Amino acid sequence: MKFKSLKALALVFTVSLLSACGGSDEAPSVVDVARNDARFSVLAEAVAAADLDTTLSGEGPFTVFAPTNDAFTALLAELNVTKAQLLADKALLRSVLQYHVLGASVPKASVPLGKAITPLQGGIFKIDSVGSDLVITDGRNRTAKVVVTDVLARNGVVHAIDKVLLPANKTLVQTAQALPDFSILVEAVVAAGLVDTLNGTGPFTVFAPTNAAFAKLLTELGVTKDQLLANKTLLTQVLTYHVLPARVLKAEVPVGSPIKTVQGQNLTIDASLAITDANGRKAAITATDVLASNGVIHVIDNVILPRQ
Repeated sequence: MKFKSLKALALVFTVSLLSACGGSDEAPSVVDVARNDARFSVLAEAVAAADLDTTLSGEGPFTVFAPTNDAFTALLAELNVTKAQLLADKALLRSVLQYHVLGASVPKASVPLGKAITPLQGGIFKIDSVGSDLVITDGRNRTAKVVVTDVLARNGVVHAIDKVLLPANKTLVQTAQALPDFSILVEAVVAAGLVDTLNGTGPFTVFAPTNAAFAKLLTELGVTKDQLLANKTLLTQVLTYHVLPARVLKAEVPVGSPIKTVQGQNLTIDASLAITDANGRKAAITATDVLASNGVIHVIDNVILPRQ
């Protein structure tokens, strides 16, 4: 059934392209594709309400990740707003819609899998290949499937998606604060006076130790949590050793090469995503690519240490 529904959607796109041409010599724009397809009527309304018609009818080229009407219905429930309320919030609407648009034509075959993609709105999202699907992870770590690809228009290409994407609304610190397994890390960041830094523009990459990782470190060092948090000099050195001065997603990790941290010393990451610190100690990266407005978090199972 799913295969049939996707074929039907692709057919509707094809009919839309023919209708948009309407006997004119000019091929349809990316906006025309949405306007002439009933499954994208809400998107077309949103583009008009946000005053983006002229922009998206322009020369381009553009890539538009086009949410279906069902995707917008789900978003309204998620945000607890009506369609009228959403369409009336022009600032939000423009931000969300431009987050779905790239300033280049990117067909399916050219999608940079796993790497940071920057839309017109700013921020990033990423696209991974999951089985036979292309899956987008947005700035809030929500996922959307690309259900139809490579609908060509005069000024770019359209890909249909089953969920509306949203730009990031939390910094690295706020993201960690929202995850209970990083409560000790958050305490440490506060004790070291690094909150403002890690809430800053960045972008940064943070290798985030879990509470269990900190518990192992306390045993290794023979200290209590209070003693560790009270040693601001050591704490600052250790925490900044977990931070890179750039956003590095999993797909962009320079495997086997020395990676310089904000603290100044290097670490290395092997093909199995194991980190070797400056003391030859190991930490496994257990989760990757948790996106934030100013960087990315990778979860690790041991606290890494610089050379003293």
